[in-house]
Amino acid sequence: MKVLIINGSPRPNGNTSVALKEMVGVFNSEGVETEVVQIGGKDIRGCIACGSCSKNGKCVFNDVVNELAPKFEEADGLVVASPVYYASANATLIACLDRLFFSTGFDKTMKVGASVAVARRGGTSATFDELNKYFTICGMPVASSQYWNSVHGRAPGQAAEDLEGLQTMRTLARNMTFLMKSIALGKEKYGLPEKEEWQPTHFIR
Repeated sequence: MKVLIINGSPRPNGNTSVALKEMVGVFNSEGVETEVVQIGGKDIRGCIACGSCSKNGKCVFNDVVNELAPKFEEADGLVVASPVYYASANATLIACLDRLFFSTGFDKTMKVGASVAVARRGGTSATFDELNKYFTICGMPVASSQYWNSVHGRAPGQAAEDLEGLQTMRTLARNMTFLMKSIALGKEKYGLPEKEEWQPTHFIR
């Protein structure tokens, strides 16, 4: 089992990292391999819908997104985590995810997704919903916890005082591990769900 973790915070040792370390600890104890990639401080431009990825098999902008693509393909699960600065996910993370999901043609069906939002106070629910949309558009089951996946803290390291938030992270990692292992057994016995040919419907003709 492998989980790719994308940290959208520009602060390597910020509160988003505190939340993710709780998950990594559980993954390690469950025998799940993890890799955390910090992208929040990188220069990542947004998707321009040029369509080059459909021809070249990778994004036309050759940055960390193309480095993440093979890691994502190999992983059984993906965790995306963002600080909340203005009631939504970090813009750098959104630019990364837009291009990562759009430019990769491999089948993501039954890879398990989980999102994490970290804030001083508000905006975590909106960010949580925003990030989960990436999973649900491509057949990825969403791992749940005992509460919405949020941790609170303002000053660096303050998230360590949010005991309920940290417990939510540990529960999320355990549930995600169980789901990934269950899906692996299901794929071995039953295979993946049958897929119909895509029926694109355009509203303007």
